Amino acid sequence: MLIHDLQTQIAELIQENQKGTNALFEAERALAEAEYELDTVEQKAFIKAQGTVADRNALSRLEAADARLQRDLRRAELNRIKTKIKGIETALMALGTQVKLMGVEGR
Repeated sequence: MLIHDLQTQIAELIQENQKGTNALFEAERALAEAEYELDTVEQKAFIKAQGTVADRNALSRLEAADARLQRDLRRAELNRIKTKIKGIETALMALGTQVKLMGVEGR
């Protein structure tokens, strides 16, 4: 592999990592909104439910099931972005090591 190819790959990974930072922020924002929506739906359902506290809890959780699913999907998206960013950072370190080794071999 040529040093130029490695430099190109590093530049591409850096650019992708910068996109990941923005994606991470958006995913965190979406998760916060989903958690807010879940809390709101669940609390409103609890307040309007009748029966014992256990019954009201069960009914409010049941009514908030869709909001809970959306929250869980947003959390999964956030975790996927974090995993991708870690993979990019690992690839950057590996390419950096390759560049250093090629520099040592070239001497």
